[in-house]
Amino acid sequence: MSDEKIDLSEFDEIPDRVARAKAKAEALRKAREAAAAPADEASAPAPVESGDDSGAAEVDLSSLDEIQDRVARAKAKAELMRKARGGGKAAPSGAPARKAASTADRAAAARALTQKTDEPAAERVIVQTSPAPPAIRPGPERTQTVAEGGMTTRRGFFTWLTLAWASFAAASAAGLLGFGRFLFPNVLFEPPQSFKIGFAEDYDLGVDERWKDKFSVWIVKSTQDMFALISVCTHLGCTPNWLGNEQKFKCPCHGSGFYMSGINFEGPAPRPLERARIVLAEDGQVLVDKTRKFQYEKGHWDNPESFLRI
Repeated sequence: MSDEKIDLSEFDEIPDRVARAKAKAEALRKAREAAAAPADEASAPAPVESGDDSGAAEVDLSSLDEIQDRVARAKAKAELMRKARGGGKAAPSGAPARKAASTADRAAAARALTQKTDEPAAERVIVQTSPAPPAIRPGPERTQTVAEGGMTTRRGFFTWLTLAWASFAAASAAGLLGFGRFLFPNVLFEPPQSFKIGFAEDYDLGVDERWKDKFSVWIVKSTQDMFALISVCTHLGCTPNWLGNEQKFKCPCHGSGFYMSGINFEGPAPRPLERARIVLAEDGQVLVDKTRKFQYEKGHWDNPESFLRI
């Protein structure tokens, strides 16, 4: 039997190209096997399924269109057509026209494809389904903070807005305080330049330093008089120290030395210490007035107000 005499038009209804080619190749193979069989087997009528006495009847494949998988649908249709033709043997080229199968046969064929049977595994139709998609792993948070470059929520927006206004209010208050402080310049509160130091009898002979820190003066008392020396070095304005053991004033900055009378005798000091005005007040106390100063090199120490007679 030549390949040209085999009717393969029945496979043109298979939509899948691969399944259609496989079905045609299977039909050709079976046709060749049937042609090579003995003459008595070739002339014997082809067996048909029970309930179909018309040979290779026309098969209604519309019931298999509900199968979603294309390959599985093509395989199911090919298997149904094979059974309708008589168990896999190809019909002879001169076979009569196929007739429509009965409704009962179509229902039985459909049940055979969808239900479990006792047929061998090779005769069953395996429906291939797509594998289930892998589980989707949870990704990062959909919302990110503004610091990370993401969008902020409504609540976060109002939080940042409140913080911004609070910072602006604090900066404005600090600016107003600074401006108010500018309106009131610094005032240096100095001790009074004229003050009373008590009675002359309250002082012993020698140098008294009780007013050095508060009024920057030394009270020097001798057997004949007492005077007030201003504790400011005549070199660069440092405060000398009284050294009782050495009986002299010594400047710690550059080493200038002064006698107890205030006369300079060593160091870079160019002139003696200055004296302040000292007199008796109306109540009999000693009054010291630093607004008037007496300098030795100008002959001011001869002024009666530069010393107090005892």
